Amino acid sequence: MLEFEFHNPTKIIFGKGRIREAGRHVKEFSEKALLVMGCGSVRKSGIFDVVSDSLKEHGVNVEVLEGIQSNPVLSKVEEGIEIMRDKGLNLVIALGGGSVMDSAKAIAAGTPLEKGHVWDFFIGKQEIARALPIVTIPTLAASGSEMNGYMVITNEQTGHKLATRSPHIYPRISILDPETTYTVSKDYTAYGGVDAVCHLLEPYFNGPYPYTPVQDRLAEGLIKTIMETTKDAIKSPHNYDSRASLMWAATLALCGLTKAGIGEHFFPVHVIEHAVSAIFNVPHGAGLAALLPGWMKWRAEVQPEKIVQLGVRVLDIAPPANAENSIDAFKVWLKEVGCPVRLSELGIGEDDHEQIADNARLQIDLGGMDPPYAKDVVLKILAYSQ
Repeated sequence: MLEFEFHNPTKIIFGKGRIREAGRHVKEFSEKALLVMGCGSVRKSGIFDVVSDSLKEHGVNVEVLEGIQSNPVLSKVEEGIEIMRDKGLNLVIALGGGSVMDSAKAIAAGTPLEKGHVWDFFIGKQEIARALPIVTIPTLAASGSEMNGYMVITNEQTGHKLATRSPHIYPRISILDPETTYTVSKDYTAYGGVDAVCHLLEPYFNGPYPYTPVQDRLAEGLIKTIMETTKDAIKSPHNYDSRASLMWAATLALCGLTKAGIGEHFFPVHVIEHAVSAIFNVPHGAGLAALLPGWMKWRAEVQPEKIVQLGVRVLDIAPPANAENSIDAFKVWLKEVGCPVRLSELGIGEDDHEQIADNARLQIDLGGMDPPYAKDVVLKILAYSQ
């Protein structure tokens, strides 16, 4: 195990009905906030009314920024920053999924910025020096953004979807109420499960240190739990235990705990998928599902051991296992939950590979990922994923 520092400052409020406490927790930081939301689902489900009533009860005045879409865009972040500054708001509340939380983080980081532009954070032109407090109320088990310092935004003008991170954008408090996920559709429940699994698989496969039994077992347990509870939640959407386990496992998947001690590593599947969803606007989890088997096939050519280990420990393949049947078993789960297992299922053809690889270059260069992810390697992964 390599040396590491682990610090996670986010306070978690977890359990049934906990969104009714939103006002009390938000008021700890401010009485003037921007409430960031998606495209209407939280209104239809009644979640917005519950949170809004709690905020009013505790004297928290809010402006609402609505319409955050899947694959969140820079223009909505800019709109939120303008509202924050015009209204003198000093806290951001995210009510929704990963796209809403990422947008809220970008708004919180961009509002106090005196020089430059919020996009500068994503292209490495400027570091985040500070951010306004953030409270998240996730309504989807997926991104883990409720307990980490990452955010992802798409710039519509440049056509790039980029990620960045900072210790300043960890949420102060995240309220995790599994009942808020009851109305998530079957496809987005599945996409969320895939996203969470991929957050665990990327460090599991890509960590440079060869002996990481603690991290491996933590990741394997969470992966197995997410795979099982995703299937259960699709079958029985109002099963509290399944939704609760899935929500907490997805949060833990990217809070930094499972990767502590494995060393510096890349998230190549996410980087390539960001190019895919930036160009084709496919759901993030669907893009990951289409890419993962192909990436695993490529990885097996150079380092099959961990893929075999996953097959034995998580996918219940009886020894002697190999990388091929491990990948096949993973594809079975993807199909069972209704996800694509190749790019062609998303309407993406071989003629699109060059554009995807070129789009991915910016994040690859910013992340110092070339080598090993030169353009020819990305094209090979895309070919295996086709």
